[in-house]
Amino acid sequence: MEKYLLSFLSYISSEKGLSKNTISAYERDIKFFFIFLKNKKKELKKDIEKNILEYFSYLKNRNLASSTICRTFVTIKVFFRFLKKENLLKIDIDNYLKLPKIWHLVPYVLSYKEIENLLSQPNISTFLGARDKAILEVLYATGIRASEICNIKIKDVNDNFIKVKGKGNKERIVPIGKKAIEAIDFYLSFRNDKNEFLFITKKIKKLDRITLWNRIKFYSKKAEIKKNISPHTLRHSFATHLLENGADIRIIQDMLGHEDISTTDKYTHISQNHLKKAFKTFHPRP
Repeated sequence: MEKYLLSFLSYISSEKGLSKNTISAYERDIKFFFIFLKNKKKELKKDIEKNILEYFSYLKNRNLASSTICRTFVTIKVFFRFLKKENLLKIDIDNYLKLPKIWHLVPYVLSYKEIENLLSQPNISTFLGARDKAILEVLYATGIRASEICNIKIKDVNDNFIKVKGKGNKERIVPIGKKAIEAIDFYLSFRNDKNEFLFITKKIKKLDRITLWNRIKFYSKKAEIKKNISPHTLRHSFATHLLENGADIRIIQDMLGHEDISTTDKYTHISQNHLKKAFKTFHPRP
């Protein structure tokens, strides 16, 4: 199986031109899948549909983020398509991957109360607390990705917008709210260094995604939120709350930096769930 993986990584690197981070994620996903097959004493090319269903059931039972499970599904789909393309697999994998339960996994979304609780956790009397408060406010106010917030420079922020460099180094302008700007200004009052990046560590180095992830986990635990939260949860919550309050899906698409509207469209499923729940709760004859 290892030789298939090496060939696949070479293919997505040379022919697809994917970023290093994406290639690393693909490699991780495939390796975990191989480990699962090996532990279960299963073969790659036998009982494919059954193996994939069992694998995603296993991932779901581990309480992984929905975005992680969906990304893994895409990785495995691309991998098996590659095997078919290279004549290493004779079957058409698309016939085995029509799994609506996987595609319709709804990402965790925080309620308004949970958002307020989370945002209130940092101790803003300290540098780290003020920084983390600003990070949480910006993530929820803009819906930007973890990698994007780590790369924001001070010059990229004004009183109304932030300039974000997204996937493929594409820049976009995202509106930012008053509370987030106030949190940034307060955090910057602790700064007397010359680092150009907006969010830095105590050692005056650019914030990285692992540190960001750990800080959000820390505050979600402190807030006693039971959901499996990551920086992406705030992105999901941002988009869902906008949609629930009447924002146009195309505007949300632009703000999130999605090239394809179908990527943004998953939030309509979340909003529909919200509406169904509200209907059952408040309608006199549900």
